[in-house]
Amino acid sequence: MPQHPAAPQHPSAPHPAGAPHPGPPQHPAAPQHPASGPHPAAPQHPGAAPPRGDLTGHVPLPPVSAPLAPPVEHGAGTGAATLAVLLIGPAGAGKTTVARHWAQRRRVPTAHISLDDVREWVCSGFADPQSGWNEHSEAQYRLARRTCGFAARNFLANGISCIVDDAVFPDRPVVGLGGWKRHVGPGLLPVVLLPGLEVVLERNAERSGNRRLSDEEVAAIHGRMAGWYGSGLPIIDNSTYDVETTARVLDDVLARAIASPPTW
Repeated sequence: MPQHPAAPQHPSAPHPAGAPHPGPPQHPAAPQHPASGPHPAAPQHPGAAPPRGDLTGHVPLPPVSAPLAPPVEHGAGTGAATLAVLLIGPAGAGKTTVARHWAQRRRVPTAHISLDDVREWVCSGFADPQSGWNEHSEAQYRLARRTCGFAARNFLANGISCIVDDAVFPDRPVVGLGGWKRHVGPGLLPVVLLPGLEVVLERNAERSGNRRLSDEEVAAIHGRMAGWYGSGLPIIDNSTYDVETTARVLDDVLARAIASPPTW
């Protein structure tokens, strides 16, 4: 029988023997829609409440307790312990000067944080409490306290002690110790610096700008600070002490507070 000729083959590109056949042409991959990938964290709305947990502002930080390290030897002051200190006192008590002096002369890295300085970072729109305590001055105070607490915990988390100074009133819970304890941590050691009224009046008279108060205001603040007596917090009357002596007494008081932390 006659053979039919083979069907003609369509020309194709030569293919080396044994080489894998290429698969069907691939279409370029469609760009991935952002919704199909991992979602970035939603930005926190400025007015939203911070997430729950032990936070300072909106940034979670590790809890801090005192003393962190190492233990203090008897009679050696605070030694090399890592501490978080809150120095409380009325205007004119010398708390900022004493806090800075104590921080500068420790054997280990120590930072000084002044709440008044942080409050005054606000330039335009600064709500000066001297013009009257209102919702704006309170909001800026709270913001400054959170900022100081965040800084303090950052220092502590990196092994740097810190001392914060603020005029905390015993009869005003909204701006009291509870806020500091919440923002810095339960290891915070509060100490009250409370010289006599004549001393704070004299020191206040040497001030200028918005740091200087009227004599009536100084007397009223000093009278309210007397509420710390009987609170269980250590109190230093530095009426007859210079800065060096006050800082040394503060160190001794803190060493005792490490051994037996005050209840507050």
